[in-house]
Amino acid sequence: MKSRLAKVLHPVAGRPMLDYPLSMAEELAPSRLVVVIGRDADRVEATFSGRARFVVQAERLGTGHAVKQAQPELKGFAGDVAVLYGDTPLLRAETLRAMQRHKAETGAALVMLATRMPLPGIVVRDAAGAVRRIVERPDASPEELALTEFNTGVYLIDADFLWDGLEALRDDNAQGEFYLTDLVAVAVTRGHGVAALTLEDDDEALGVNDRSDLARAQAVARRRHAERLMASGVTIVDPENTYIDTDVEVGPDTQTDPGCVVSGPTRIGEGVHLKAHCVVEESVIGDDSVIGPSAHLRPHTRLGAGVRIGNYVEVKNSVLGAGVKADHLSYIGDADVGAGASFGCGSIVVNYDGVEKHRTKVGEGAFIGCNVNLVAPVTVEASSFVAAGSTITKSVPKDSLAVARERQRNVKGWVSRRQDKKE
Repeated sequence: MKSRLAKVLHPVAGRPMLDYPLSMAEELAPSRLVVVIGRDADRVEATFSGRARFVVQAERLGTGHAVKQAQPELKGFAGDVAVLYGDTPLLRAETLRAMQRHKAETGAALVMLATRMPLPGIVVRDAAGAVRRIVERPDASPEELALTEFNTGVYLIDADFLWDGLEALRDDNAQGEFYLTDLVAVAVTRGHGVAALTLEDDDEALGVNDRSDLARAQAVARRRHAERLMASGVTIVDPENTYIDTDVEVGPDTQTDPGCVVSGPTRIGEGVHLKAHCVVEESVIGDDSVIGPSAHLRPHTRLGAGVRIGNYVEVKNSVLGAGVKADHLSYIGDADVGAGASFGCGSIVVNYDGVEKHRTKVGEGAFIGCNVNLVAPVTVEASSFVAAGSTITKSVPKDSLAVARERQRNVKGWVSRRQDKKE
C-alpha cells in the first residue's frame, strides 16, 4: 500500500477494511472471535477494541504460522474454525453459511472456498475431480499454471484437525514460509475429506494488496449499497457516478443526482432531492429537503424537514430548523437556526475569531439579507430583519430591523473633476 497506515485500517466506502470481515464474522455469532494482527498492532486493536480477542504475529512466517498464533485463544474449543482475511472485505455472510451447509453435507474435515478469479493459490484436482492440494504460483509446474481454479484462502476446518495439521507444515518452499494452503495436502494424505465450494460472485474473493485493489473494492462495496438503496425506494440517477458510503441511510422517494459524495454516518430522510455534485459528510437531512446543486454539508450538520440549501452553500456543525432557506453562495457555521429563517445570497456566519470558534443563534422566521456578516457570538432573535450589506456584531432584538452599514452619500460631479485632474 506504500502507506503510513496499516492496510486493514484503510477505509473501504467509509469503513476500515477490517470492519467488513469482522462484521461478517459477528453476524455468524461465533463462540470465539480471534484477530491475528501484525503491523501497527496497537492501533488496530484500539480501533476494534471489545469486538474480538487479539493476538500478535511478531514474526511474519506465513499464513499457517499466523493461524497458529490464535491457538491459545481457542484452547478447548471443539467445532468448526473459519479462517478469514482482514484484507478481503467483500466476502458475504451468506457465503460462509453456504460453506457450513456444504461441510455438513459432505462430512469433510476441511472446506475451502474456490474462485475462477486468478489468485496465487492454484487448486489441483485428481482425475476423479477430488481436491488433492493447493500449489502457490512460485512453486507450480507449467501444467499447474494452466489450471483455472484458485484458492481464496477462506477455510472452514475441524478444530482438532486444524491444530494437528498445522504441526505438519514445512517451510521448504520458494518463499520460506509456512503456507496454510499446504493443510489441504496434509488432510488428503491423512485420509480426511476435503471439499471445495466455488464462488458464484468472484468479487467476493477480491483481496486488497495495493491502491488499485482498494479502488476496485470500494467500487464494489458502493455498488452493492446503491443496489440495496434502490431496492428500498431510493432513486440514484447514475449509480456509477454517485459515491455513497455503506453506512449511509437514505429514506424512500429520495433522489440523488450524479456526482454526489455522501459519507457516513449520514442519515437522509424521505423525499429529499440531493442535486448534482453535492458533498454531504456525517450529517442528518430531514424529509422533503432540497440540497444543491454543488452544496457542501460538513460534519455535524442537522437539517429539519423542508430545508433548502442551494448552490455553493456550505453548512458546518449547525442545526437548521424546518423550512430554513439558504439558496445560494452562503456559509453557515456553528449556528442554531430557527424554523423558517432565511439567508440571502452571500450571507456569512463569521464563526472564527482567529483563535476560537463561536456559535450564532438565529431565531424563527428571521431574515438575513444579502451580503450580511453575522460575527459570532451573536444572536438574531425571532422575526427580525437584517438589512443587506450589514455586519452584525451585537444581538438583534425580536421584531427589529438591523442596519449596520455606512449611510450612502452621492458626491455630484466627482467623476468629471477626477477626469480633469488626469488631463
